[in-house]
Amino acid sequence: MKYILTTIFALVLLLSASAQNLHLSFFGGFSNYQGDLQGKRFTLQQSHPAAGLGFLYECSEKLYARVNVNFGKVSGDDKTASKNAARNLSFSSPVTDVHAGLEYHILNIYEHSLVPYVFAGISYFSFNPSAKDTLGRTIYLRPLSTEGQGFYQGRKEYSLNQIAIPFGGGIKFAINENIRLALEIGMRKTNTDYLDDVSTTYIDQAVLLTKRGPEAVSLAFRGDELKTGLTYPADGTQRGSAKSKDWYYFSGIHLNIRINGNEAYSSGSRSRTKTGCPANF
Repeated sequence: MKYILTTIFALVLLLSASAQNLHLSFFGGFSNYQGDLQGKRFTLQQSHPAAGLGFLYECSEKLYARVNVNFGKVSGDDKTASKNAARNLSFSSPVTDVHAGLEYHILNIYEHSLVPYVFAGISYFSFNPSAKDTLGRTIYLRPLSTEGQGFYQGRKEYSLNQIAIPFGGGIKFAINENIRLALEIGMRKTNTDYLDDVSTTYIDQAVLLTKRGPEAVSLAFRGDELKTGLTYPADGTQRGSAKSKDWYYFSGIHLNIRINGNEAYSSGSRSRTKTGCPANF
């Protein structure tokens, strides 16, 4: 993650050479996810506050390069989904998302005060799922290999740093020529099914106990905590679904402020001759 942040910082320094086209972006909104413990692709249910900081570089009057670092949290709980209530699993994870991409305005924002836009790019994100045990302690799930990752039937340990494909869109309002406000929905399609530490099947209880200990067993299956008489499922019993990967998203409000805005304009008229991405961007 530190190498990605260093690269972005260097990029911002490069773009600052044409600072009149550079916009500082502040984000505030919410984060959420879709996966085995949250079936809805987009919902406010179980969402959490999120924030971020970034830059927009004006390549043309409609095309912008953008970099953002967003911070949020995702979580899920079977108690909110009746069809999986007996499984009784839950998780929580911070998500740090570093995003770089392009933003395209459908209309020219210098001619229309309200314009729709779309964006796409690439994200590098980190996460670390955890759950509360019966004593209320936070237990990180990856080291427990709850589905046998790292030792069972070729299941590999998952990385806590992954690549995602971000895309989305929104509506942007020009308060004036230097300040803009945007309402945005931003999706992230990941290549992991372990954002929530749930993906495939239960493994043999005795094997998990031997390899990772009693804490792993107690957090791999929690239906017995409901006092319904359920016991640890047999080896191969479905625990999650690996048919689709997990998603997460950041949605909310972006405030864009032009850097050196007073220098970029003369008597309220835009200097268009200096617009454009650097050749080495």
